[in-house]
Amino acid sequence: MPQRQISLAPVDATTTAPLRETLLARFAAIRAELKVSEEFPPEVEAEATQVAGAPALPERDETAVPFVTLDPATSMDLDQAMHLEREGDGYRVRYAIADVPAFVAAGGAVDVEARRRGQTVYCPDLRIPLHPTAISEGAASLLPGETRPAFVWDMRLDAEGEGTSAEVYRAMVKSVERFDYVTLQEQFDAGTADERWLLLKEIGEKRIRQEQLRGGASLPMPEQEVHLGEDGNFSLEFRPPRAVEEWNAQISLLTGMAAADMMLHARVGILRTMPEADHNAVARFRRQAKALGTPWPAEMGYGEFLRSLDRTNPKHLALIYDATSLFRGAGYTPFDGDVPEQVEQAAVADAYAHVTAPLRRLIDRFGLVICEAISAGTEIPGWVREALPTLPEIMKESDRVAGAAERMCADAVEAAVLTPRIGETFEAVVVDRDDKGLEVQLTEVPVVARAKGHGDLGATVSVRLETADVSAGKVTFVVA
Repeated sequence: MPQRQISLAPVDATTTAPLRETLLARFAAIRAELKVSEEFPPEVEAEATQVAGAPALPERDETAVPFVTLDPATSMDLDQAMHLEREGDGYRVRYAIADVPAFVAAGGAVDVEARRRGQTVYCPDLRIPLHPTAISEGAASLLPGETRPAFVWDMRLDAEGEGTSAEVYRAMVKSVERFDYVTLQEQFDAGTADERWLLLKEIGEKRIRQEQLRGGASLPMPEQEVHLGEDGNFSLEFRPPRAVEEWNAQISLLTGMAAADMMLHARVGILRTMPEADHNAVARFRRQAKALGTPWPAEMGYGEFLRSLDRTNPKHLALIYDATSLFRGAGYTPFDGDVPEQVEQAAVADAYAHVTAPLRRLIDRFGLVICEAISAGTEIPGWVREALPTLPEIMKESDRVAGAAERMCADAVEAAVLTPRIGETFEAVVVDRDDKGLEVQLTEVPVVARAKGHGDLGATVSVRLETADVSAGKVTFVVA
């Protein structure tokens, strides 16, 4: 089943609806089952509090650069801040990334706990952070008006948006203002976005074009949003990614590609890799597209084809879900001395490394230290080199836990939304099928679920809700 993205509006603790309490109990049970907890051991909290007041700060001062941040409205763990400007007929992009190594000593209590966790885990009612909040939401976060240590990526792009040079150094920075995706998208829609963000749009669109020319692809999966009202009632909706989110993501991708280039040149680092889609999977997807009346032209790259699909068209939606078969096998590939055979991330269509989210993802801390040393021409610390072979397994396990938490919580929310409607019939689109039945997306309620029965891919069918169990996070449908 395709992985579903889920976000939840802030929970109002004053609501006491029984269904809400059942759902919150399910979230807690999921965390217990997966052995994740927002609580840190006392020694970790103590070390975090201590280092938050006395980090290892860089000497370079870049606080005169007016960095800004763009994140979800409720986020406090701000990993990135940017400053964009024109330079001749091209662009200069400065991207400041939170300097987590300034607060996390190798082998210390915070480091050991971070390696155990691997990444921040998100549930609808709360998040389980990678680092204590004294670091992640306080001393290391690039909050507006605060002077913070950061790894500053200084990158040049040509007139077409192609990267031409990059360096990275540690410096003190200061964000002057924070923006959120919803508000900024509203400004663009109203025509009131200022020059800073018009430049993000310009660069972002050129980078998307570069992605298409490379043969890269972004899977346009609708995002499932879950909202909890003050009355305890739940609502669900699917929405496509906002344009500002896509432009912002391109700045992160640009940085990750620059990081990978540095690592490969120095023959040491850790890449985010994914093999090209299996020939049989590609052939199957082409047959699927043809069967659904939307043939994939031989001369069109798969990234361009995926971007051409309309998420409101049932047949196209079935294809988007089926395209997940082309995005498999992602992992982390460390190397030190010999460049690995597999260096490319197929969806990016280039070499790529994770370095832009160190507050929320363990591996980025190591990648940043490697790239800063390469850029400065200094020795990579021994603790980084020693850790490289251990990181893929840590991240694989944390990806499993984070994915399971997201999926299980989403299943529980869907069951909660549907509980009052057992016995009702819904219109749905068949997005996948196998010998056990169908996978359908409801058109009235943004739910993807299994259904017993038969139906053609892309077809609209009627399905009846037989059961909805919040405690088990399961719903069952049958084709009516």
